Amino acid sequence: MMVITTTLNSLAKSNCLPYGDLIGLPPLPPFAITFSTGRDILNGVNYASAAAGILDETGKYLGDRYALSQQIQNFTSTLSQLKTQMEDKKLIQYLAKSLVIMNVGSNDCINNYLLPSMYSTSFNYNPKDYADLPIKSYTEQLSVLHGLGLRKFLLAAVGPLGCIPNQLATGVAPPGKCVSFVNDMVEIFNMPLKSTVDQLNKEHTQNGTVFVYGNTYKAFFDLLNNLTSYGFEVTDRGCCGIGRNQGLINCLPLAVPCFNRDQLPSNPSL
Repeated sequence: MMVITTTLNSLAKSNCLPYGDLIGLPPLPPFAITFSTGRDILNGVNYASAAAGILDETGKYLGDRYALSQQIQNFTSTLSQLKTQMEDKKLIQYLAKSLVIMNVGSNDCINNYLLPSMYSTSFNYNPKDYADLPIKSYTEQLSVLHGLGLRKFLLAAVGPLGCIPNQLATGVAPPGKCVSFVNDMVEIFNMPLKSTVDQLNKEHTQNGTVFVYGNTYKAFFDLLNNLTSYGFEVTDRGCCGIGRNQGLINCLPLAVPCFNRDQLPSNPSL
């Protein structure tokens, strides 16, 4: 029997303020709550897990997390719940109309390959060979989801991780610059991901199946290169994190974020 608890023993958590504060969107309930309480699941479920990646070992040093393979298993539990709420024909239609949003892969970089003190992957693989590992597993998991009846997938690319405060805090890049080798690695991952999307669309041409590649890498670079157009001024530090660039440790519970989050001055006094 699989036992699901509502709390994971992990250092990577975002189920507290200030995370999600004032976003103004109704959040999808996390899987653990829907499974343990029977909360309404017909409008969607959030299977994300902090620090988790495509590879099972990713993020392990931070504690418990649901890797992608376990997230798929969690979905099958939700599917069992759905089967008790609607007849087979209606369930098939419901799944076919559902949108699966996948945003995964970042942690396989920053919480695995880029941590040589914790993982041996960077010693055993060059970036291209390493990228093949999560892409292969990712493709297999997508096939499982398709086999369960899901038909519409949005697969987000990994963003420019070399520009996030966590990586800028390493001090590898000059001031005002992103960590180029990290962004190069991300692009090495994104290229086969896009090819995978194209291949999956060729393999599944019936039953309304569609796989869409979301180029979040390009979208974030556009934001970084056109800050004023988006109403921002600062990109090199977090708004309530701890350590250099406020990016070494995530926001602690009830931390007070900067008040002018949309127009932080260039030289803030924090």
